[in-house]
This record gives sequence, C-alpha cells and structure tokens, in this order.
Amino acid sequence: MVAQLEHQFRLGRLSLQGLWFYCQPMMRSMQALSTVIQKASVNNISGSAVLNLLQSQAKAMAGDNAVRLLLEKMTQCASSAYMSILERWVYEGVIDDPYGEFFIAEDKSLQKESLTQDYEAKYWRQRYSLKDGIPSFLANIAGTILTTGKYLNVMRECGHNVQVPPSEKSKLMSFGSNHHYLECIKAAYNFASGELVNLIKEKYDLTGKLRSIKHYLLLDQGDFLVHFMDIARDELGKKPDEVSVEKLQSLLDLALRTTAAAVDPYHEGLTCIVERSSLLKRLGTFNVTEVSQIDSSNNDILEEPVSITGLETFSLSYKVHWPLSIVLSRKALTKYQLIFRFLFHCKHVDRQLCGAWQTHQGVRALNTRGTAISRSSLLCRSMLKFINSLLHYLTFEVIEPNWHMMYSRLQSANSIDEVIQHHDFFLDKCLRECLLLLPELLKKVERLKSMCLQYAAATQWLISSSIVLHSPNESIVDSIKAKQGKSGQVLKSTTRNAAVTDSILKFEKEFNTELQSLGSILSSSSQAEPYLAHLAQWVLGVKHEQNGL
Repeated sequence: MVAQLEHQFRLGRLSLQGLWFYCQPMMRSMQALSTVIQKASVNNISGSAVLNLLQSQAKAMAGDNAVRLLLEKMTQCASSAYMSILERWVYEGVIDDPYGEFFIAEDKSLQKESLTQDYEAKYWRQRYSLKDGIPSFLANIAGTILTTGKYLNVMRECGHNVQVPPSEKSKLMSFGSNHHYLECIKAAYNFASGELVNLIKEKYDLTGKLRSIKHYLLLDQGDFLVHFMDIARDELGKKPDEVSVEKLQSLLDLALRTTAAAVDPYHEGLTCIVERSSLLKRLGTFNVTEVSQIDSSNNDILEEPVSITGLETFSLSYKVHWPLSIVLSRKALTKYQLIFRFLFHCKHVDRQLCGAWQTHQGVRALNTRGTAISRSSLLCRSMLKFINSLLHYLTFEVIEPNWHMMYSRLQSANSIDEVIQHHDFFLDKCLRECLLLLPELLKKVERLKSMCLQYAAATQWLISSSIVLHSPNESIVDSIKAKQGKSGQVLKSTTRNAAVTDSILKFEKEFNTELQSLGSILSSSSQAEPYLAHLAQWVLGVKHEQNGL
C-alpha cells in the first residue's frame, strides 16, 4: 500500500480523495493491529497472555477473512518460541524457559528422596505444577502436557532413555485446520505413559514389591509371624520406652532367615519400629481427607490406654526406593502400618486365648462338669470363636478380595497415575472395611479384645484356684498325672473360693454384653455400610452359638 501511494504521489496523481481510497482496503487491518498493540501496551502483557490476546482478536474478526488471516499469522509467528519450549517439554521432559513464560512451574526445592519421608507426597504433586496464563489453544490439554513431562522426568531420573522416538515427533504448530499439534501431544503422552508403566512393572517389579509387602504388613506370611512372636515375646511385653528396636530388628531378621520368608528376594527391605502411642490415638491423628470419619472431638475413642506395651505399639516398615516411592509413598506405608498394627494385635489376642484353651485342655481328665472350670472353658471357646471370626473377616472378607481386585486393575493400568489411584483405593477401602475409620465399631472391638486378654491372663489363676493340688509346689498337669498314676481315678475338682466363680461370671457377663452390643451396631450399620453384613453374620453366629451352649 505504501509503495502504491508513493508511486501515485510521484506521478502527481495522489489527491486527498485518492489517498482515502487507496487506504480503504487496509483500514480494518490497521485498526485491528492498533487495538492489539494498545491492549498489550496498556496491560503490559507478555508470554502466553500475548498469544491469548492475538487469538481472541482473531476470533473477534471472524467476519473479515483478511483481518482474521493476518491475526492468525501473527499468532502463529509469535507462538513459535513458545511452542519450541512446549516441544522440549513433551518430547524430553525439560523446561527451557529463561523468561518464565511457560505455563508449567518447576519447584527445584522438592527432591525425589522426600517421597519416603513426606506424608503428603508433595514431590509428585508439586514438583511440577500448572501456572496461571495457560494459552487458550492449550487449555483443554494442559493437564496431559503436564503429565507427559512428569513421566519423562521420572524416567530420566532413573537413567532411562526419555527421548520420544523420531517417528512420533512432529513440529508443533498452534494453528491448522486439523489441529495436528493436539495429536502430537497425545502421541507423546501415550509413549511416556506406556514406557513409565513398563519400567515400573518390569525393571523395578512393582507387583513383586506389593506382594512382598502383603506377606509381611498384611500378615500373609504365617510361619514368619508365628516364629517372630515366639522369639520376641519377652521384648514386646515391655513398655514402649523400654523396648530395644535394635534387638527387635535382629529377632526379625532371624525370623525372616529361618522361615519361608527367606526365599522372598525383597524381605531385606523389612524393618521394625515401635510407636509411642496406641492404635486408637494414632488413628485420631491420621488424616485421610476423602474417607476419614474420625471426629477429633470424640475424646472417648482417642483416650490412651492406662498401660500399653510393645505389643500394642509394634509395627513394621518397608524400605522403598525411587521410583517405586511414587506409588509406595510415606502416606501409603502409613496406611499399611495401621492395618498391620490392628491385625498384629488381633493375632496376639488369638495366641493368648489359645494358651488359655491349652490350659483348659490340660485339666480335661478331671470331672469338671457343673464347676467353674466348665463355665470358664465355654467362655474361652466363645472368645476364641469371636477373635477367629474377626480375623477371618479381616483377611478373607476384606484384604484378599480387595487385593485381587487391585492386582487385576494394576495389570490393565495405562499410566502411573492410574496405578497410584488403584493402590490408594485399595488401601482406603481396606482401612474402612477393617473398621479403622469407624470409631464406634472399633471401640467395641477393642473393648472385646481387652476383655479377652484380661481373661487369658487370669486363666491360670482361675483354674489353679478351683483345683485341689496334690502338692503345693506341683503344677496342675503333674498333680493330675500323679493321681492317675497311683489310683487310676480322676481327681475331682472342688470350688475352693466363691470369688473364682464370681470372676468367671463377671467376665462372661461383660463379654456377652459387649458382644451383643457389637452385633446390634453391626446389624443397624450394615444398611449404610453393606460390607459390615459379612462381619455381622460371623459375630451374630458367635452369639447364637454361645446362647446355645
């Protein structure tokens, strides 16, 4: 236009009217450019804001094809530098942004090692994050872009080749009738996601580590647990402050080496810890934002027991290294530990009741019909039935089916975020169905367990106080054998102290009351929480059998 005006001017033909005529075709384009420059200058914008301004102006001039094409060409030229930053991010996982114009921010203060310590797993969520000012033509795919670079970064941190294959690379263009840049970004995401999942599953054997954790923290390895509880009984019976973690660790290593756990290639990552508070108090401070229903104002559920030992505070931990720490973060391991502590204490109660039952079996040769011992034997059987039913529910009704569901979902997971989602869902579901997030039910179960332990501890006294021993220094079994050896007749038991019968009746009454109360709560809660129907069937079955006895 300028050349044309100059030519007309040199020929002497450029009049004011002619000038106006020759400027007409460019008036709207010049006006659009003026508007863009004025808005950019007044608002002092840069980076993606300039691209958004150019694109919005181009859309506003959709009715004028010439102006629209001009603004689109300006947008494409202006975005070339921006798209080069984007290319490097989605193809290499590197942010090359010297002027801070890219819409992804990097927090270099967060290191991958923090995943094993940081309960909130900030590294995975905040190491790379979206900023304000996302270009409008990338707004719908910004999350995919962020995730693609994150996956590439993980592989680079593992020393793995993170270059997207050349066959899948393409120059990213912000405009075009087919929006080819969107297809390129999706292809890069699919590559990064698939490569990372394969790396986690195959090279670092995620499923093998999860299976190993299930063996120990979810008590799937029975012989290891029994052996450990036998050799660590004295140490675990001490107060938490007096327990030697180093000694427990050596006993744990011994149990692992001398049982079937020795063939597990990952058992060396297992460590033991001793908490400073009971499970109930620990649950009070546990924060599961999506599923927690624990009310911090409920002081009754959070009260600390009068006396706790290492049996109530013992827990296992697992050493997890990068990149598996993305999935097995500190928060995930904490959930495993809460489930372990509950299962471990249930196993302890079961062992104590089994010891009490063996004591009763030792006096089977006596004619105890109609005596306090007979009543005590029935109570012991009811308590054993309760704790066995609870353990059966926790293991076979909760952990096993949920584990298999998670395992099958992990096999079809297409991204590491899906793996994290399935794993977290498994843990949260187990926490809830194991009653750890239902304080009213958990309090009832803990009271019943406490009664079982008190009864098991008093069993020896209850029986010895109800039997006339052959000699003051002779054990119950030895006395029975002596009498049988001499006369072949059964030693008759007599009630020496009415307090024995009263004690057994008191245990029986309190246990029955709490058991019936738990059964009624389970029955009423099973409509809102369907999984409680399974536990209700077992507990109510215990109650009916007990009444029949």
